[in-house]
Amino acid sequence: MISKLKIRGINLVYEDMGTGDVIVFIHGQPFNRSMWNYQSQVFSKTNRLIVPDLRGYGESITTESIVLLDELALDIIYLLNELNISKAVFVGLSMGGQVALEIYRLAPHLVKGLVLADTDARAEDATSYLNRKALAKRLLTDGMESYTTQNIGHYLCKNTFDTKQEVVDHLNTMMINTDAAGAAAVQLGRAERRDHSGILSNIDFPTLIIVGDQDVFTPVSTAEYMQTRISKAALAIIKDAGHMPNMEQPEQFNQLLKNYLDKL
Repeated sequence: MISKLKIRGINLVYEDMGTGDVIVFIHGQPFNRSMWNYQSQVFSKTNRLIVPDLRGYGESITTESIVLLDELALDIIYLLNELNISKAVFVGLSMGGQVALEIYRLAPHLVKGLVLADTDARAEDATSYLNRKALAKRLLTDGMESYTTQNIGHYLCKNTFDTKQEVVDHLNTMMINTDAAGAAAVQLGRAERRDHSGILSNIDFPTLIIVGDQDVFTPVSTAEYMQTRISKAALAIIKDAGHMPNMEQPEQFNQLLKNYLDKL
């Protein structure tokens, strides 16, 4: 069921489906909640799923000029409070993984489990900080269609482009239809994000780290960096996948998630 709640000054749009233990799926950038369709159709049969459009993405419109990752995390914390949810497993991909770590930092009592997919716990370095700010400016001046044309090739591996046109089309549609102003505001916020390396050692529950074997944004070495710092972390590398393994290889991704949930 698609729902809307006034959360911290905006109408936050989210899907609430299924019953049972709660899983919160947090999308990356520049995407929306539909990137999790490949999971929701499976896990809604066994769990209650909360799948929001983050502030500035999809149907959750914002007019702020900068949106910090803290704000995205607080939106979800407030949403779960409104829904009387006291414990959940958080599944975040890319920026969504960074938001999940922010939720853990701000409200560790909410976190029953963590699945960190194709993400990085570290802050920007000096170069990537400037690149992130320049990208925000480009999104505003050139628009999402230009960004998508130039960059969609980085998100998926060659096998996906060659054999899964429906996935390519879905990703293309999500990216083009993202609000440029919303994406730019969050890019500026991501430039300022915290380094979460220090809190990784505090995570004392089983954690699953997933990465596509051909991810160019957050490669396997980045996933290994997090795994070595989380005492109960398992690392799974998905073959024939880039930055979006949940879309590119949903069967593998879903089996890994199911196995993780069964162990929890």
